[in-house]
Amino acid sequence: MKNLETILETIDLKKYFPIQRGINPFSKATRFVRAVDGVNMTLLRGTTLAVVGESGCGKTTLARTIALLTRPTSGDIIFNGKHIAEKTTDLRSVYRDLQIVFQDPESSLDPNMRVGDSIGEPLYGLMKWNKDAVDAAIKRSLDTVGLPQEIADRFPGQLSGGQKQRVAIARAIGPQPKLVILDEPTSALDASVQAQILRLLLDLQKEYSLSYMLITHNIAVAEYLSDFMLVMYSGDVVEYGRTEDIMAKPRHPYTIALISSAPVANPWKRNLLQVDIRGEVPSAINPPSGCKFHPRCPFAESICTKERPNLRELSTGRYAACHFVEKTA
Repeated sequence: MKNLETILETIDLKKYFPIQRGINPFSKATRFVRAVDGVNMTLLRGTTLAVVGESGCGKTTLARTIALLTRPTSGDIIFNGKHIAEKTTDLRSVYRDLQIVFQDPESSLDPNMRVGDSIGEPLYGLMKWNKDAVDAAIKRSLDTVGLPQEIADRFPGQLSGGQKQRVAIARAIGPQPKLVILDEPTSALDASVQAQILRLLLDLQKEYSLSYMLITHNIAVAEYLSDFMLVMYSGDVVEYGRTEDIMAKPRHPYTIALISSAPVANPWKRNLLQVDIRGEVPSAINPPSGCKFHPRCPFAESICTKERPNLRELSTGRYAACHFVEKTA
């Protein structure tokens, strides 16, 4: 892993959504939803980075901002050696190398478009391939995700949930991208189908040397699929490191709470350091001062209400944002 190059990096990336007071459409927006609030992260080529956290922590907004489905408020995105956050960026060139698989294939696939056409559309639009090349790529993509060729003539409504997600994956890998963003790719599927899709994603990564950015609230999925883990809370990164290290010994109180709350079949493998947290993720419009986690943190002291902790390196490649991270050592 030491010799792997960085394929994706964000520098102080922010995404704020303006909101207006009252119902007057002409009133000036004076408040913002701080969905992503200064995220610094890196993703190494050929690896999987899992972004985990509760609902509302900013995971999906981070993914959509990196994919330029929504423009960043400020900060920089460096993908494959190019700065892509500028408004002048050629999106077609970005999407040749970056694709996304959405959470719900029911809504990400056009119900009025045949499967083959859905897979082929980005190949015509992005790659400018001719019909013969596109037809060959459709067949190859269906074979790769384990679907029979006759699926190409069907509509999404004729497929099962697992088949639809395989089609979505086939569409994503069709342009032969370097990075695939996986936004909760299995959460809408049955448990048995989830396992099949996860194995498929691992096989595809090995075959095509793909890099993955996995968005998930499921710690077990993150542990199974990822090499590195980034924990988000209320738009901030609170912990980052190798997945196996974080799972073995989480350091931020919020990470400890996430992992300890996940069901474990073997009670002897349960993390011994338990942290009980109460309440919900704070408002992204009016977040708490200082550390955003302090209203729910059992270790919080007065400094936590005043100063926002920086993400600091605890050991090589291991980071946490907490004033009293020594208490979890």
